[in-house]
Amino acid sequence: MKKLFLCFTFLLGGLAVQAQEMRDLDQINEDNSWLKLGVNLGVPVGDVSNISSLALGLDVAAQFMRTDNYGLGVATGYTNYFKKSDIGEGTGLTDGFGAVPLGLMFRYYPQPSGLFVGTDVGYTFLTGANSADGGAYIRPQIGYHNYDWNIFGYYNQVFRGDPGIDIQSVGVAVTYNIRFK
Repeated sequence: MKKLFLCFTFLLGGLAVQAQEMRDLDQINEDNSWLKLGVNLGVPVGDVSNISSLALGLDVAAQFMRTDNYGLGVATGYTNYFKKSDIGEGTGLTDGFGAVPLGLMFRYYPQPSGLFVGTDVGYTFLTGANSADGGAYIRPQIGYHNYDWNIFGYYNQVFRGDPGIDIQSVGVAVTYNIRFK
């Protein structure tokens, strides 16, 4: 996973090096900044797949296009991991539980409409997880975008510090862009 994170970081860094006009925060308008609201549907993988059968959630993000191709912002939301069985004894994740991420988002859009790549990185707080700790997370994405919509596939991993299990899922998400005025 560390190699994947490192490769993805270099990819985003390399794409951002292109010589482009940079915008300042005082230049926020409906053409370069928006609120993204959406839903995600995922399948837990790894050890957490023994505990949960489905991950369903809401995504909220605010994005500012620093250049025509490179977006930055903050991301949060809520994802519920639905209970599958009682196999998770001792992990603190025996019941269905929730995940509330709080992170930074990075996006690269090669064209005004079409393919995009990105990632969210930050910290995920767990809810209803029998005192289980949250942890750092990463959520790489690849998808399609246009002026109003984004649809993408993602991999999400929460790196927990306790001896429990990391939380991983793969899925799809759809977000709608609401323009800032």
